[in-house]
Amino acid sequence: MSSNTIHDSKRVFKIASIPGDGIGTEITSAAIEVLQKLAFIEGKFSFEFNHFDWSSENYVKRGWYMPEDGMDQLKQNDAIYFGAVGWPNVPDHISLWGLILPIRNSLNQYVNVRPTRILRGITSPLAKCGPKDLDWVIVRENSEGEYAGHGGTTHGHSSHAVATEVSIFTRVGIERIMRFAFETAKSRPRRKLTMVTKSNAQRHGMVLWDSVFAEVAKEYPDVQWDKMLVDAMTVRMTLQPQTLDTIVATNLHADILSDLAAALSGSIGIAPSSNLDPTRQNPSMFEPIHGSAPDIAGKGIANPVGAFWSAAEMVRWLGMEEAADALMKAIENVTEAGIRTKDLHGSSDTKAVTEAVCKELESVLGSK
Repeated sequence: MSSNTIHDSKRVFKIASIPGDGIGTEITSAAIEVLQKLAFIEGKFSFEFNHFDWSSENYVKRGWYMPEDGMDQLKQNDAIYFGAVGWPNVPDHISLWGLILPIRNSLNQYVNVRPTRILRGITSPLAKCGPKDLDWVIVRENSEGEYAGHGGTTHGHSSHAVATEVSIFTRVGIERIMRFAFETAKSRPRRKLTMVTKSNAQRHGMVLWDSVFAEVAKEYPDVQWDKMLVDAMTVRMTLQPQTLDTIVATNLHADILSDLAAALSGSIGIAPSSNLDPTRQNPSMFEPIHGSAPDIAGKGIANPVGAFWSAAEMVRWLGMEEAADALMKAIENVTEAGIRTKDLHGSSDTKAVTEAVCKELESVLGSK
């Protein structure tokens, strides 16, 4: 990973920007505008963005998403900001395995953190569910499990086609994600962790998942923990959100549950995620969890809040805690003021929300 450089006593962070497809390009542009504004007002650091045109449109033209040295190019940066990938004319498994999944795997981003809470001014679709009732961190195993990519298809073009999709669970992979989850729970006020499983039906990989969790749990007597089957977890998230805090789940389970969590907190458009290499030997990647949304792409109405929150998490990961807090405060001041996109029952477009957050940063940090 690139070491940030010093120019005029400012820390300069090199950021790889991958807008990708659809609204990914729109929200990435908005996030960069907000990040540049944040850096300018704060004054102690700046960003150098390196833009990569790795999109489905270009894949159709040239037959690849990333060049052969793509990973080496990414490693020259301090962090990666990702928009979205996927477009109707490219099968989804091609776009995911051509771009985002190889980045996660090759750069050792084995943790995916997805915080979820009800921001000021936003109402949950759950009756009587306020900010104090829904404040979670979902820790997703990000390197193996159901998305390990093992399997194959034989006789694919015949009536006898057979396909296998093999989930891979390793002791090393499970132990490191459980330890990260316990440390996350320990750092939060409630010190509470819920482990999600399906070991009643998946009797090998998920049983190992449960077993390693129990071993690691012994090292954290100060963390209260419980265990939920993934199907029962959806019910608990909906009916008893206040009983949850930190959640750890497999690649697939957390992927699904975090979308539900986003909806329960108001909209998938506000949800952030961080793909982390906790060793910090490679750049980590930050992205909103929504997709490329072809149905609204190009209309200028995409919700940029998830992109801004992801940007704040990137700033925090880079060590600029106060700046990250200031950005989150500006975001929530704007949502509380009613400047919101249609998915949040507002009437503002992407540009209006972006401009409002930039203006609010001046109030929060003081104009320079």
